[in-house]
Amino acid sequence: MGQLYLVRHGQASLGADDYDQLSPLGQQQSQRLGEHWRSQSLTFEAVITGSLTRHAQTLAGIQQGMGTQHRALVWPGLNEYDSTALIRTIHSGEPVPPTTPEGYKQHFRLLRDSLTQWMAGVVSPKGMPSYLEFVEGVTSALDHIRQQHEGSVLLVSSGGPIATAVAHVLRMSPESSIELNMRLRNSAVSEFSFNPKRHSLISFNHLPHLENPAYKDWFTFA
Repeated sequence: MGQLYLVRHGQASLGADDYDQLSPLGQQQSQRLGEHWRSQSLTFEAVITGSLTRHAQTLAGIQQGMGTQHRALVWPGLNEYDSTALIRTIHSGEPVPPTTPEGYKQHFRLLRDSLTQWMAGVVSPKGMPSYLEFVEGVTSALDHIRQQHEGSVLLVSSGGPIATAVAHVLRMSPESSIELNMRLRNSAVSEFSFNPKRHSLISFNHLPHLENPAYKDWFTFA
């Protein structure tokens, strides 16, 4: 029975010109996770990531904490959807930047609405795959892991693909994955067990590396 550890990237740069960069706290979250796993003597047979910068930076922090240097298999199907492109399909005006409480609420309200319409095939955001193609990118990575590995595997991705993977394994509706997505915390770990036939959910959205009260301010969602 194999074990798959799915990690959402550390805190990125919401509201900045380039979201696809870890913040200093995101780098700390990632390294702390690696330190926790090193203390547990956990090792990985293989590593797979999306191709986004924040995925590579998160893996680099984890490996720094673990003291390892795995060569990752880069799987573009594990990349996040384009939230800006999604929102623009339903909102013609200039959205308030998510750097204030008001802007943050508006951003995620529009994101929820646009995700629902994309999943239903109502909108087709420019430069993005269809929802079915997005799901195929995620499930093909899961298929690859089941077919090629038997031990512990690390997968580093984003909230959307990880929520999609969990919903797929639990046979939940696409709309249910939106709620899972919005609850995922930065550097959170979800676990699947797997065999050649299937994956099974063991845990979701866990932060074992931040359980010490000293890290209570390290809990983030974006």
